[in-house]
Amino acid sequence: MIFITISRQTGSRGEEIAKLLAEKLALPIINRDFVMEHWFPEIAGDHELHMLAESPGFYLTHTSQGPTFAEYLEEKLENYIAEQAAVIYGLGSQIIFSRHPAALHIKIIASHEVRTNRIMQSHNLSRKDAETFLKITDRKHRRYISTIYDKDWSDPLLYHLILNTDFLSIEEASSLLYHMAKNKQITEDSSVEHPEQPGEKTVVFKHPSEEEFAKILDMYELEWEYEPRTFPIKWDAEGNITLAFSPDFYLPKFDTYIELTTMNQKYTSEKKKKVKLLEKLYPGTNIKIVFKNDFHALIKRFGLREVIDNK
Repeated sequence: MIFITISRQTGSRGEEIAKLLAEKLALPIINRDFVMEHWFPEIAGDHELHMLAESPGFYLTHTSQGPTFAEYLEEKLENYIAEQAAVIYGLGSQIIFSRHPAALHIKIIASHEVRTNRIMQSHNLSRKDAETFLKITDRKHRRYISTIYDKDWSDPLLYHLILNTDFLSIEEASSLLYHMAKNKQITEDSSVEHPEQPGEKTVVFKHPSEEEFAKILDMYELEWEYEPRTFPIKWDAEGNITLAFSPDFYLPKFDTYIELTTMNQKYTSEKKKKVKLLEKLYPGTNIKIVFKNDFHALIKRFGLREVIDNK
């Protein structure tokens, strides 16, 4: 499973490209509006929400639960990506996931002249007002990254690819990124043989419990695929994907998807709901949940090492 982070200059058409790319890949978009509507209200009141919308520095304020708002956001993003792929728009995600093996970091830019003309047209502004608008928004983007992470937003080393949209349409840019994402996915999903252990699959697991489960499947000589498909299961009123589900394993012999859950009851219930939605929306799809007790019984039976019990 790969996921994509997109940063953009105002007027570069980054937002439109991100939206179309998410549609092509059938992935949800996690952006500032989503976070302000669905995540921050869990820990923030009206005044705090206003400050988060206006002041990058306020993200360093501690929440009533202890961590800062920035730390809370990072944890929410990391937990979300541990469950499913997404297109993450902004939010410092290129830094949060800078070393994540499944991440693809993109920045969308355009020349000052082109961006100015686009803003003049889209916002019906004079050239002077459009230039002022660009100056303010660019400064706001830079300030967020520098304040929270002490990084330079314009540093090209933060990204795998930087796209200049002066001469690229939204469709061209999104198609290019779509094929880049698909190629990366194919590379990750392909089976590579180790010289020392021929036939063993090289897969980057997101959690130790998944690696242990794969070992059990190998012991039984069962063919498996790791996160081969993402299922969209919720959409907003405009048809944008808001929730998707990527089961951990697929067993071709049984045409069955397997989802591991060695986590606490709260998150187990959430997974059950996702599975029910998937079965309702995709009739004929076989999916089973391996629960905590069953998983630990297998681990004990086969004498595999103890795994972290927080997946």
